[in-house]
Amino acid sequence: MSEVILHHFASSPFAEKIRLVLGHKNLSWLSVDAEIIMPKPKLTALTGGYRKTPVMQIDADIYCDSRLIAEELERRFPEKTIFPNSTYGICTTLNSCTDRDLLTVCSGLAIGVNKKSFPPELMQDRKNYFGSFMDIDEFGGEIPYLLSLLQSYLAIIDKQLSDQRPFWVGDSASLADMEIYAQLWTARSFVPAAEAIFSRFSYLTQWAERVRQIGHGESTTITRDDAISIAKHGKSSGEKGVDPLDPLGLSDGDEVEVTPTDYGCIPVKGKLVTLTTREIAIEREDPDAGTVIVHFPRFGFKIGSS
Repeated sequence: MSEVILHHFASSPFAEKIRLVLGHKNLSWLSVDAEIIMPKPKLTALTGGYRKTPVMQIDADIYCDSRLIAEELERRFPEKTIFPNSTYGICTTLNSCTDRDLLTVCSGLAIGVNKKSFPPELMQDRKNYFGSFMDIDEFGGEIPYLLSLLQSYLAIIDKQLSDQRPFWVGDSASLADMEIYAQLWTARSFVPAAEAIFSRFSYLTQWAERVRQIGHGESTTITRDDAISIAKHGKSSGEKGVDPLDPLGLSDGDEVEVTPTDYGCIPVKGKLVTLTTREIAIEREDPDAGTVIVHFPRFGFKIGSS
């Protein structure tokens, strides 16, 4: 079976979520150190302009957004499911809260506390990246407010775990645990003042240690050029097919563009090959990566004719 390649960087909460999924499934995978600020020529050779991380690659299939990456890993590697006891709906609904509300608090704290030590080019890149989604200039003055919000979120999580269940939905770890943990991990890793707040919630801290122990599986580092070469010489094995009943009225082969709706809103253009209730995929050509299929989830992205 073709190997999983993860393009990521160490401090990304979304990458941490996927690293935990890989660990939960006991997978071996290839690790690529992704470029952190634009331009990102090696990453965008694969994605067509999409700049967010992580990105998962399997041969010539390029998967964008941690929501779809997690679901694709589940589809390809169903052993040790991340949706135990029919919890797919719970986990995917929770994703909208963790990836927006909890992200704003935890990443806002990390940026606000540390932004004076960030290189100017990194700060400017993040301003361009987040746009109106998050005003990172304001975070320095909002640290007490964000810490207070963090405490409120932690209280909710601690109460959910107060019946001493091992994980969020019961006895088995699920994607819900990884989604929540990854955002809290940002605050604990990069905001020293947060630890005193975490220590007040014993059920939560015990749960967090159980999630941490899931680990990241076994990774081997390869270069960005290695990954591009794998794409160029690989084949697509992702799902294909355009739903003729989709209200958008698009057809296989239509020229379209796909754009994130929250931040990092750079359109990616190509020929439509997949349109289902779960995903959008387009075929595109790159002089270095060759023919690749770039996959996006339906939620958080808009699609239109190019």
